[in-house]
Amino acid sequence: MRLPSVELQLPEWTEEFFRDPEAAYPSAKDRMQLVIELARSNVDHGTGGPFGAAIFERETGKLLAPGVNLVTTANCSVAHAEIVAIMVAQRVVGSFDLGGRGLPAYELVTSTEPCAMCLGAIPWSGVRYVACGARDEDARAVGFDEGSKLENWASTLEERGIGVTQDVCRKDAAAVLRYYAEKGGEIYNSRKGAL
Repeated sequence: MRLPSVELQLPEWTEEFFRDPEAAYPSAKDRMQLVIELARSNVDHGTGGPFGAAIFERETGKLLAPGVNLVTTANCSVAHAEIVAIMVAQRVVGSFDLGGRGLPAYELVTSTEPCAMCLGAIPWSGVRYVACGARDEDARAVGFDEGSKLENWASTLEERGIGVTQDVCRKDAAAVLRYYAEKGGEIYNSRKGAL
């Protein structure tokens, strides 16, 4: 039996989106605005769900790797924006550990706080900081199932040495979720709410 290969690829429009590879995003707001625009562009191009993420060098604000949600277009339930950004970043640096020796501190910036799956991937990725826009309840309000998470999920990351900042441009990030739902985007949940 020959098994298929699995490959995830960022949409073609992302090449044009990042015209200046040397651009820096110095503030938390600058980084989040970029990620929110990634999420909105993903909706506008019909290439996935309303979620964007990116990994930046924390000190310089230099973009290491973008990520967008590819669940519906890749037919892959784990192709969340955070996972895609982590995978691309690890390819760029040539290591599965973004916190490895000799590497700068990296920050994962995500348009919506991580779901249960992405939350589990963060400690293993090696990032040292996480910044979130919309909250879990904003995603649930439009119908997404974010999975079961500890109520104090941010504290559990902080206990592992990973700094967390929430509500960065939350209003703008939540607006993208609503925009997707209003446009009739597919609200995907594994069992459509049935248990």
